[in-house]
Amino acid sequence: MTTDTPVEPGPDRTKRLEEEGEIAADYLEELLDIADLDGDIDLDIQHDRAAVEIVADEDEDLSALVGRDGEVLEALQELTRLAVQARTGERSRLMLDIAGFRAARRQELTALAEDAIRRVQESGHEVELDPLNAFERKVVHDAVAAAGLVSDSRGVEPARYVVVQPAADEGVASES
Repeated sequence: MTTDTPVEPGPDRTKRLEEEGEIAADYLEELLDIADLDGDIDLDIQHDRAAVEIVADEDEDLSALVGRDGEVLEALQELTRLAVQARTGERSRLMLDIAGFRAARRQELTALAEDAIRRVQESGHEVELDPLNAFERKVVHDAVAAAGLVSDSRGVEPARYVVVQPAADEGVASES
């Protein structure tokens, strides 16, 4: 897998990711003010990305920012990335979470991946999952790789899906 921006070692990379988080936080705070929503912004660096989360005392207060199946969250993440890019001149890979939606979804997807892994290990045959967005596919690919199996994305958006395959050393041919 290739990345769009070169990975810089050490403190310079951390400083750049912290700057992305700060720019994103400013942008999202303005959005919350405009929408008259209460929420706090938490910043972190996770998986070599700026991670920004909007949290509130009552998560349902932020449900409009998540939308059905996280569709609004996805759009807000893209807008936030664009705001960061406009300020820094570089493409951002920041991850946005709202009211713990992505964290909960990550747990669901990990369980889904573990079930597919078990089915592949038992049968020796590949297993196709239902269509997933890019974030969801990444979570599944990571879980499959950690289990020592192989996965591939197939199809075209919005119907792109993950196929979990036996490990190459198990002697089962897999299609790319």
